[in-house]
Amino acid sequence: MSYLKVEIFVPEDFVVELANDLNEADIFREGNYDYTFSLTKVEGHWRPLEGADPYDGVIGQVQTREEMKMEFRIAEEDREEVQRIIDRIHPYEVPVVNYIPLA
Repeated sequence: MSYLKVEIFVPEDFVVELANDLNEADIFREGNYDYTFSLTKVEGHWRPLEGADPYDGVIGQVQTREEMKMEFRIAEEDREEVQRIIDRIHPYEVPVVNYIPLA
């Protein structure tokens, strides 16, 4: 079976809902455990450009906010379902989601 490491950068207010939905879909299940993921506080930077509809920030101004990086492992075949859940809950127009193949 092939696995991916998933990294998502998300506002802290959305972590619980995202974690609950991913867990309900059995994404966070590892053997006899569930809710298996890690969180790290990070500082996000971005500047909304003309045409953007930012969740947070002002067009043309660089923004800096605390975010959470959520990390977990998935089976490669679960990638589409994970992305659907993220897209449904995540507030950003373009969520930063990294799928990293694991050896």
